[in-house]
Amino acid sequence: MRQVVLDTETTGLDTSEGHRIIEIGAIEIINRQVTDRFYHQYLNPEREIDSGAEAVHGISLESLQDKPKFVDVCEEFLDFIRDAELIIHNAAFDIGFLNYELQCIEHELDDLRDICTVTDTLKDARKLHPGQRNSLDALCKRYEIDNSHRELHGALLDAQILADVYLAMTGGQVSLSLAANTETHKQSKQAKVQNKKVHDLKIQSASQQELAEHEKMLLHIAQNNESQTTVWAEISEDEKH
Repeated sequence: MRQVVLDTETTGLDTSEGHRIIEIGAIEIINRQVTDRFYHQYLNPEREIDSGAEAVHGISLESLQDKPKFVDVCEEFLDFIRDAELIIHNAAFDIGFLNYELQCIEHELDDLRDICTVTDTLKDARKLHPGQRNSLDALCKRYEIDNSHRELHGALLDAQILADVYLAMTGGQVSLSLAANTETHKQSKQAKVQNKKVHDLKIQSASQQELAEHEKMLLHIAQNNESQTTVWAEISEDEKH
C-alpha cells in the first residue's frame, strides 16, 4: 500500500483572492514504513505574500524569485502522487489550493481526487478525540512526538511530522487491540490451567462415622434453636457427599 503524506504553504488563506502555493512537501510511506523517497519544491507564486502567512512559514517573496512556477513542475509532482493515498491534515485546504493551481494552468486534470484517494487526518483526529484540540502541534503532544525543532511551519517538515502523527494515530489502536487480544489469550490459558487443577482434585467422601457425628451436631443445634429453621438440616444426602 503506497501512501503520500503531503503539506503545502501558501501566500494566504483563500484561493478566491488569488492566493497561490509557494511550497509543496511530500514523503512516501509504503506498508507503514517511511521510505527515502520524497518530493519537495518551492514555487514562485507571481504575487505578494500576506504578512500573516509569512509570519507563519517565514518564506519571503524575495527568496522565491528564482524558483520555478507550478506549471514547470506540475507533471513531476503529479507523477509522484499518482495512484497513492494522500494523507493530509485539513485536506480541504491543500486539495483546494492544488486544484486551483491546476485550473490556473488549464491542466486537463482539474481534481487530484481523480488520480488519488485522500485521507484527512484532521477529520480522523476529531473522531478519535472529540471536543479536544486536534492541530498538528496538539497531536504531537498527545502522541508524544518531538516537534521541538519546528519553529516555523514548512511543508516538508510538517509532512514529516504528520507522517509520525498518522502512524501513531492509526497504529496505536492496532497495538492496543493486539495487547488486548494477548491479555485475553493469556487469561484464557490461565483459566484452562486453573480448571484443569480443579478437575484433577481428588473427591473424598465422608465416612460413616463422620456422617454420624454430623447428624449428632445438627440435632444439638436444632435443640438449642427451636425457633429457627436450621438450613443445614435441609441438606440432602447427595449434597453431604
